[in-house]
Amino acid sequence: MTFRFVHNNINVFNLERSLKFYHDALGLIESRRIEKDDFTIVYLTDGMSGHLLELTWLKDRNEPYNLGDNEIHLALRTDDFVAAHARHKELGCICYENPSMGIYFIEDPDGYRVEILPTSRGM
Repeated sequence: MTFRFVHNNINVFNLERSLKFYHDALGLIESRRIEKDDFTIVYLTDGMSGHLLELTWLKDRNEPYNLGDNEIHLALRTDDFVAAHARHKELGCICYENPSMGIYFIEDPDGYRVEILPTSRGM
């Protein structure tokens, strides 16, 4: 028996704001969408891997999500770490840097964190 990653899901408060963030910050694009009366699901792809990020928007949600002490994060590698860092600094979304490890984190509009790794790292 084998298992293969397919997607990760996060719930978002404002779908359009989140779609813009993931496109502008990481270049993710919409792969497909499921529209229902009470929710919308949008799958984002990097266009290279088979792994998807699933954004779920519950249409009747009235307040942002409280992530509490949630330490879960996504991680993406970039082939141009310096340019990525400059873009994220310009977007104002860098929330934590660890120069000794050669990584940093950005934060999306809902408070989810994304770790940015250079391609050259052995992680």
